[in-house]
Amino acid sequence: MDQTILLGAGFTLFIVVALALDLGVFHRQAHVVGAREALAWTLVWVTLAVLFGIGIFLVRGGETAVEYFTGYVIEYSLSVDNVFVFTLIFAAFAVPRTLQHRVLFWGIAGALVMRLLMILAGATLIAQYHWVLYVFGAFLVFTGLRMLVARAGHEPHPENNVLVRFARRHLRVTDGFHDQAFFVRVAGGLAATPLFLALLVVEFSDLVFAVDSIPAIFAVTTDPFVVFTSNAFAILGLRSLYFLLAEAAARFRYLRVGLAMVLVFVGAKLLSAGFLHIPPLVSLAVVVSILGLAIGASLLRSVSPVTRT
Repeated sequence: MDQTILLGAGFTLFIVVALALDLGVFHRQAHVVGAREALAWTLVWVTLAVLFGIGIFLVRGGETAVEYFTGYVIEYSLSVDNVFVFTLIFAAFAVPRTLQHRVLFWGIAGALVMRLLMILAGATLIAQYHWVLYVFGAFLVFTGLRMLVARAGHEPHPENNVLVRFARRHLRVTDGFHDQAFFVRVAGGLAATPLFLALLVVEFSDLVFAVDSIPAIFAVTTDPFVVFTSNAFAILGLRSLYFLLAEAAARFRYLRVGLAMVLVFVGAKLLSAGFLHIPPLVSLAVVVSILGLAIGASLLRSVSPVTRT
């Protein structure tokens, strides 16, 4: 327990320092994040996640490290869905590209807090009521099957989100943006800017995604430390992933099918845990294989020539 608390405190300090450096040093001035910068930061976050996994291997052993990497791969892959939704949010609120990083920064900071609370609550429930794992399993299978049969091309409308409607009814909202400010002083008091409305929807969308992703990682391990750290590294790398893939997210047309199959697999793993043990390394191999096939098929489809008659 002492070791877990020490590791948790050290990881929390790492997150705080990383976020402070991100906003206070590397992105102090608002600017458009280009593909080269996004690729560099993506490699940085993936490298840090891998190094952390190696550290887990050295401190906690191979099985825990495999569980961490499996959770990280699942969560990072599910993040591609977030990329598509973020694109819709920024388009709906006409957020300038120079301000998008600021919205994602605070959105992800809030997401880290929300997910930590959800993970602690989930771990507490599982510790007291083991049957909750079967509920998670059934939910994941249902969610995966629903993703498989969902109609393509159905796009949500972020501007009609319930939080946005509530904010517009109860807050003053300015017509335009005011640099990087979420709130500004106007005649009669404080007013929110459209940037704040975009942030609300980003936070709401991550909460919705967390409902799927957190049970998926609990299907891999019930260790709260492993669940949170794999979640956190995936979320920390989400901003750079967005700027890297925003223009090309639509090309990964089969990735959603792969993600759905992963959710069905981990859900089935939970439901069958009472009579079938699937080793962590096998789970990791299955998840990576499914996602690799989905990404490969998507890339082949995107580059294949279109024949005309």
